[in-house]
Formats: sequence, C-alpha cells, structure tokens
Amino acid sequence: MKIGITCYPTYGGSGVIATELGKELALRGHKVHFISYALPFRLSRYIENIVFHEVETSKYPLFEFPLYSLALASKMVEVVEFENLDLLHVHYALPHATSAYLAKQMLRDKRDLKIITTLHGTDITLVGLEPSFLPLVKFSIDQSNGVTAVSRFLKEKTITNYSCTKPIEVIPNFIDSELYKPNEQTSFRDHIAPNGEKILVHTSNFRTVKRVPDTIRILKKVREDIPAKLVLVGDGPDRSECERLCRQLDLCDDVKFLGKQEGLVEILNSADLFLIPSQSESFGLAALEAMSCGLPVISTSVGGLPELVKHNETGFVAEIGDIDRMSKYAVDLLTNEKKFKLFSHNARQRAINQFDKSKVVPIYEKYYKTILGK
Repeated sequence: MKIGITCYPTYGGSGVIATELGKELALRGHKVHFISYALPFRLSRYIENIVFHEVETSKYPLFEFPLYSLALASKMVEVVEFENLDLLHVHYALPHATSAYLAKQMLRDKRDLKIITTLHGTDITLVGLEPSFLPLVKFSIDQSNGVTAVSRFLKEKTITNYSCTKPIEVIPNFIDSELYKPNEQTSFRDHIAPNGEKILVHTSNFRTVKRVPDTIRILKKVREDIPAKLVLVGDGPDRSECERLCRQLDLCDDVKFLGKQEGLVEILNSADLFLIPSQSESFGLAALEAMSCGLPVISTSVGGLPELVKHNETGFVAEIGDIDRMSKYAVDLLTNEKKFKLFSHNARQRAINQFDKSKVVPIYEKYYKTILGK
C-alpha cells in the first residue's frame, strides 16, 4: 500500500506512535509518505520506503496568522496525486483530519481518497471541547472513512462528548520490545545514586495535567522510609514550579532534572520504579515504555491507564492526588525484593504479549485493507 501519514513532529505521544507506525509499515514493504511542517524527531535515520514532504506556510503580511491547515490540505492533494497514495492516515483530529477532509473534497472528481483519523487524547478531551472547535472536530470525525482511538476510555469519551455515530476501532499504542528491554546499566545509575539509593523516574512534557509536582511529593514521603532519588525527564510549563518545590522541600540534591533526552532506554534501565500521577491520560505511552524495560508502574486511575497498568500485578493504581497511597505502594515494592521481581516480570510480559509492535501493527494493516475494501 501507499500510505500518507500526517502527525505533529514533536515529542508528544501522538507523533511518536505515528512515526513508529510509519517506520514499521515501511519495513513491511509499504510505501510511506510523511506530510508535516517539520521532520518527525523519531525519523533520525534513512529508512527505505519512507519519504518526507514538508508543508510550507505563506508569510504574506495580509495573513495575521500562518494558514497551516490550508497549506497542509494543499500539500496533501499534491502528494496524493503525484505519489498515487491509497489513503491518508492522520493522527490528532485538529487540524489534520480537517485538512484531510478538504483534500478529499479537492480530489473528489479524480478519486475517492480514503481518510483514517486516529484520536490520541487532548484533541478529544481538551482542545476539541472548546466551543470554537467542537463542531469542527465532530464534523471531521464523522467525515473520516475510518476512526481509531488508542484506548477504550478515549473511544467512549469521544462518543459521549461529540455524539458520534461513526464506528471507532480501538487500536492501542505499541512498543518495540527489542529496543525497550531490560538491560543492566551501571554508569548512569552510579552517577545518580552513588550510595545505592533506589531510583524513581518520570518522563513527560511537564504540562499541568501530568501533575509532575506530585512525583516530588511522593519522593519526599518515600525518603522517610528508604533512601531514594527521583529522575525527571522532559521539559515544559511546570518545570519551574517543580524546581521551586524542590527548593521548598529541601530535595535539590535528590531530584535530577535531565530535560529532554534521546537515551531514554538507558535511563529507564537504571531506575527501579516509574511514576505517572496524571490527572488525564488517554493511554500512557511513557508507562508502556517503562513496563517494557521491566519497571513496575505506579499510576493514577484515570483515562486509559487502568487498561495498561494492572493493579497489584504490573504496578499499582491510586486516585488522583493520593500522594500517601502512591508513596506506600512505592515503599512496598522497593522493600520487598520478591514482590518487586514478580511485578517487574509481569510488566515486561504484559508489554510484550499485549502491546509489542508485532501484535499491533498488523491490526492497523488489516484495518487499512478494510477501509480500502480489499
């Protein structure tokens, strides 16, 4: 198949999954064309069967804001025509699904372009609910030939919020379990915890919904029972607040801010527990990456997280903001070696058996063929 993929090229989960899906499809012999305003950051090397098409926006002074949605639709038309694409797979409803619909209409006299829209989270639960966007999101979903969501939670939320009648297929996020796998690492661990302290880790975009300050408060309570350190990977709006909280709680030497990092596998393999205390999480790709490396996960009971983290099996699930309970769960695992090893094994096995790319990517292939009528 010849497949066009549009996604945000940034560090967010939707861009990661879209890029990894495209790479895997290319390795399976499909022709994949990425269409976006910048090269997706996960496309860091040449891969046969993958081509990138950059969307250029006009800087004409009449337009106060760049007309990216229109420029994207125009580029989609160009790529579909000249590369003879079978379908467009857009990730994130706004503006990608809307641009794809416009491209479909522009091509309607020449071909019946198929559009698949994958919903990832805040496009449905946050941005799309703004009054100025809600009708547009509903329209774009309804006009797609196929719609997928990364969790049952997100599917149900979409149906409820937008009164959608379009069937939605649940296809979860996935992981390369041969890349994200347990591997003894000593140099990084020795650097972070030179005295053998336990290491908690959290990765995110530091937005308010991630509740990153909660991880620092959890560390404070864990340290009342055992020596521990916290590693925070990523950057974003709440980083300054987190740094201020560290100073307030006298934890500056025990919390390590690493910023955005490429070597995530090494960092995860040097840690003991993964914390994800979010107030909203449609799937929890960061938690899946940690589980694949054999890390038990302590999460909140929101969104798609309970579909991923099995309570008292691969980790623990608590209510939003319940710092005391999450801290107790952390101490329980970190002081019980037998239990920790069991949870670590269970986390790795769940990642392999349910969410490995070899299990999920064929589901996308089958769905493509269904939409194309093959």
